[in-house]
Amino acid sequence: MNDTMLPADLLFGSNVAAMVTPMQPGGTVSEPGVAKLVDHLLSTGCDGIVVGGTTGESPTLTDVETARLVRVVAARSGSRARVIAGVGTYDTAATIRRAREAEAAGADALLLVCPYYSRPTQAGVVAHCVAVADATELPVMLYDVPARTGIAMEASTLTELAAHPRIRAVKDAKGDLFEAMSVMASTPLAYYCGIDELSLPYLASGAIGVVSVVGNLVADRNAELLRAVRCGDLELARTIQGELIPLVDAIMRTSQGAIMAKAALAELGIIPHATVRLPLAESPPPHLRRLTDALATIAVAAHPRSRPPASTTPSVHRPAVDGPLAPT
Repeated sequence: MNDTMLPADLLFGSNVAAMVTPMQPGGTVSEPGVAKLVDHLLSTGCDGIVVGGTTGESPTLTDVETARLVRVVAARSGSRARVIAGVGTYDTAATIRRAREAEAAGADALLLVCPYYSRPTQAGVVAHCVAVADATELPVMLYDVPARTGIAMEASTLTELAAHPRIRAVKDAKGDLFEAMSVMASTPLAYYCGIDELSLPYLASGAIGVVSVVGNLVADRNAELLRAVRCGDLELARTIQGELIPLVDAIMRTSQGAIMAKAALAELGIIPHATVRLPLAESPPPHLRRLTDALATIAVAAHPRSRPPASTTPSVHRPAVDGPLAPT
C-alpha cells in the first residue's frame, strides 16, 4: 500500500506536539536541547512532532537550520513518532525547496501554511498548495491560521484541495467549528485542532487529533483527552480539559505560545534555556509568575520515562545523522 493511502493518524499521528526550537542564549539552535526535548515528547506520549512550525519560530530559521532540525529529530525519534516538517512560506518556489529538503532529511509529512503577507486569491492558494504537494511524495497537512497569515482557506478551497491524493489533513487554527464540521462531512480531510483552548470541542466534533503547543509540556494529558473522547466519556474529557485551562491560559493567552512554552520547559529543566529570536522577546516577570502558578496546578512529567515504540506506526527509513543527535 502507498503510504499516502494510510489512515491520517498513521501518516501524521494524533497526539502531535508543535515543538519549540531550543536555543542557546546567543540564539543558536541547541542540539542537546533538541535531543532532550524529543525524548521528553516521546516519553509523554506524542506520536507526531511538528518541526519548524510556528511554535518552532519558523520565520527566523534558515533553510539549513530547518533541514538539520528535521534530520536530527527524525533520527532521535526513530519509528516512535511521525515527523512533520513545517515548510510553508509566502514564496511557492522557496516552499517547494524546503519541502524537498525536508523529504531528503527524513520527514514523514509536511505542514503547509496558507501563504502569508502577499494575501493571494483563493485560486492562488489552491495553485500554491497543489504545486507543493506535487513536489514530493510526502503527505500534506494544510495549516489554516488566518490570524497569522491574513487570509483564510475557504471551505470551497479546502474541498478542492481534498481531491489531491497527498493532501490528507488540516490543522485548523481558524476556530470556525461549523465550517470544520461541514468540510469533514463532505471531504475525506482529517482535522486536527490547532487551538489548544478548543481541543475538546474540536475532538467532540470529529477532529482525529491535536497539534498542540501545550503538548510540549503535557502530551500525556492530551493523550488522556483523546482516549476519553474516543471512548465517549465526555464527562472525563471535560474534567481533563478543565484541569488544563490554567496552563493553556498562561501559555496561549499571555505574550505568545512559543515564548511561554519555552519558558515553561526551561522552568522544568527540560530544555536548558528559554531563549527566543527577535522579534520575539522572552517572558517578562508578570507572565512568568502566571506561568509558575499554572504549572503548580498540574503535574508535568519533567523527566522522560521509557516508552516502547508504537506498534501502529509504520517503520520508516531515517537518513543517518552526523553529530551528537544520532539515537543513543
